[in-house]
Amino acid sequence: MPVITFANTKGGAGKTTAVLLLATELEQMGFRVTVLDADPQYWITRWRENSADKTTVKVVPYVTLASLEKHIQESRSESDYVLIDLPGARTPLLAKAIGYSNHVLIPIQGCSMDAQGGAHVIELMQYLADKGNIHIPFSVVLTRVNSMVTTRALQTVKTLLAERRVNVMDTPIIERSAFRDVFDCGGTLHTLTAGRVSNLEKARENARAFADEVLMHEALRCRKLQLGKAASLRAVA
Repeated sequence: MPVITFANTKGGAGKTTAVLLLATELEQMGFRVTVLDADPQYWITRWRENSADKTTVKVVPYVTLASLEKHIQESRSESDYVLIDLPGARTPLLAKAIGYSNHVLIPIQGCSMDAQGGAHVIELMQYLADKGNIHIPFSVVLTRVNSMVTTRALQTVKTLLAERRVNVMDTPIIERSAFRDVFDCGGTLHTLTAGRVSNLEKARENARAFADEVLMHEALRCRKLQLGKAASLRAVA
């Protein structure tokens, strides 16, 4: 059961939208998904209350530093994926959630290279790797990207982050009205009515590409673990 944490210590980065898109796309693929809502704004919890029977995604509200471990353990038997939506602020919950994570996603608004909230998380991840030899995969996902932004401009951002040893996901989350409509109407992109939502199909394609890339990263992580175990067994033999 992979645990994927979404972290940015600055609000307004599109973090909760990224959580919702991944959760509902994984559900659409047939996975059982639990979201642990630790964000004091509780947008995911409100969305779930507004969704009724339009989704099977389970949302656990009011997750705290003291209750996080218990919620993760309880989710192991009933979920294929657990997503953690952290507060958009610096809290002790950040380090604890990272410790339980298989992958940390850091949403940063496209082309906002001075997004300090994302930088704080990146610095923490690199500190853990350099000083503590704790290597937890992490990636930046560019969010709220204007659909008119050129591929060249996005590639420039990715190159700058790569120079800082930061992996940037190939799929940015585009600014789409459909993503806001899901929060307003409840349900998922797949329960919205195409005739009443602009560019819904493009929004669905974007969300699916994002989820597919996350799954690809998870498959690569599992493959590395298998290779590592096999190498250890050969060394023992």
